Amino acid sequence: MRKVKLVSLFLAACLLIPLPWSPAASAQSAAYKPAGFTSELKALSKSTYKYFKDFTDPKTGLTSDEVRLKGKDWEEAKRTSPTNISMYMMSTVSAEQMKLITKKEALTRLQTTLTSLEKMDKWNGLFYNWYNTEDASVKKDWGQFISQVDNGWMSAGLIVVGQAYPELNARTSKLVNTMNYTTLYDPEVGQFRGGYDVAKGALTDHHYGTFYTEPRVASYIAIGKGDVPQDHWWKMYRTMPKEWDWQSQIPEGQVVNYDGVDVFEGHYTYKGKKFVPTWGGSMFEALMPGMVLKEKELGTRALGLNNQHYVDLQIAYAKEKGYAAWGFSPSATPTGYSEFAATPLGISGYKDSSTVTAHATFLALDYAPKEARENIKALKKLDLMGKYGLYDSVNMDTKEVAKAYLALDQGMIMISVANYIKDDLIRDYFHQDPIGQKPEELLKKEVFSIE
Repeated sequence: MRKVKLVSLFLAACLLIPLPWSPAASAQSAAYKPAGFTSELKALSKSTYKYFKDFTDPKTGLTSDEVRLKGKDWEEAKRTSPTNISMYMMSTVSAEQMKLITKKEALTRLQTTLTSLEKMDKWNGLFYNWYNTEDASVKKDWGQFISQVDNGWMSAGLIVVGQAYPELNARTSKLVNTMNYTTLYDPEVGQFRGGYDVAKGALTDHHYGTFYTEPRVASYIAIGKGDVPQDHWWKMYRTMPKEWDWQSQIPEGQVVNYDGVDVFEGHYTYKGKKFVPTWGGSMFEALMPGMVLKEKELGTRALGLNNQHYVDLQIAYAKEKGYAAWGFSPSATPTGYSEFAATPLGISGYKDSSTVTAHATFLALDYAPKEARENIKALKKLDLMGKYGLYDSVNMDTKEVAKAYLALDQGMIMISVANYIKDDLIRDYFHQDPIGQKPEELLKKEVFSIE
């Protein structure tokens, strides 16, 4: 997904007082959608999509990974990943549906991108991790990897485009159907490997074993395609087993049988609130999959419920720390990129390092819209507004802003806004496709032990 943005994923606060950011407040604000807020979000989306307009190569339709403000000039990283490409495609659908661009422009942009995707080098139909934006060639120095999670996002983006624009469906479906996820699956363990190292000619040693992390999108899609068996869904860890005492908490819970598989429905507890943890404690691990999966609608006693708890706890964690804003997730720093999180919410939690990132707020829109609106105001007061919307992050201690924009994070903002304003727009497109429909029962039947 990015240089090191998901590498550490493979190694796998709630203050109960009536504060403005309290969990009780967020539950009450679930239906919050005033016209003024919608207008604010559309205006922000217009600036955000300008990033994709200015930094997507017109010949290849591939978006640059990141740009940074250096003095008065923009320093552009002309590389892209499968996830970045997906974020651009779904952002373009979002922009057209929010009337920021015309349908003609959207189709022209997406057709250019699809032409590149059809010609790009692949491995068993799966995409390499990094390509050069100027000619769509594999980035030779550090692109020789096939990432399970990144390909999952590529599939998701193609599925959404194919449903949003039927005239493109034949092209998108062909690309998705040739993406062979069986090549990354370990049937003995029932889990995916992190990926395939092309240079070494070997699968990674590690598996994606943690369920409540971003790779569950690729798992869902691979089941929907029929590339892997349905029981794969149940063979990932909700928490690590109790006897694995290296994890940040010893979980509580019980074993439940789903489709013949015994699943330890474990949970952690933080400040009296139960939740299923991510690996690192970050917002995008928890909430990014819900941009396409109907977790809130269908997983009312599992993923959707846990998403709500997770947002509540991220907000409460920031309040406990005394920060003026909330939202912890891997993001740009003034000099590079790093992983940030609400540390107690992870199995092996990342540090927060006093850093808040803008995209985390937007991922939370469906669960705490009123709080998100207030948080956007707080971020603006911290001087995060720039030419392409909100800059990527700010240090809450030093108030230093990372004057950078990432295609990934801009995409998460665009898609989240479209889902909020247009009532599940991107999720609806994804679930209209048979691949999105087939595994829906998996979302419905599970019950986490967090109620």
